[in-house]
Amino acid sequence: MSAEADALLIERVKRGDQRAFELLVIKYQRRVERLISRMVRDTDLVADIAQETFIRAYRALPQFRGESAFYTWLYRIAVNTAKKALVELKRDPLVPEAAYAPVDDGEETSRVENELSDGETPEAVLASKEVAATLNAAIDALSEDLRQAITLREIEGLSYEEIAEVMNCPIGTVRSRIFRAREAIAQRLRPLLGTRGDERW
Repeated sequence: MSAEADALLIERVKRGDQRAFELLVIKYQRRVERLISRMVRDTDLVADIAQETFIRAYRALPQFRGESAFYTWLYRIAVNTAKKALVELKRDPLVPEAAYAPVDDGEETSRVENELSDGETPEAVLASKEVAATLNAAIDALSEDLRQAITLREIEGLSYEEIAEVMNCPIGTVRSRIFRAREAIAQRLRPLLGTRGDERW
């Protein structure tokens, strides 16, 4: 479904067609839940926050003018809803390690088989698991704004402009946050990968 299809569905929702909104929910529910799961450690809360996100989006849809992509607008609502829930629960947003595992959401994803492929030694598998664990720990250790920026860029694949809109900050701030996040992650990975200080990976 393209952005044009989203626009047609949004027009139908604005004319009172609830089924059109259900189609938008079906399209974006998994992506919204995946985003929320990276902000909230308690997996039991993810579905509730996602539901609240869609309720807020439905109520706000009459004001949606299409100046940005629908999913960018929706992501911003999801981020704000998750932050509000965390404040109400007096919890710090933490990233669960499982959030960075591949999610089978119907889109093409690379599958890692449990069996060793040709040329993969147990040592290589162990090393890659160590790198993955270090990467997850490095992301988990980032401040909320850096973690959110790098997640939206590297995992969700949003553009800098879209991230600026989702995070409600200037594009220069987005670039700075992503740079700082990458540097912090690289600092933790360098000892494992044997790279020099002037190399990122």
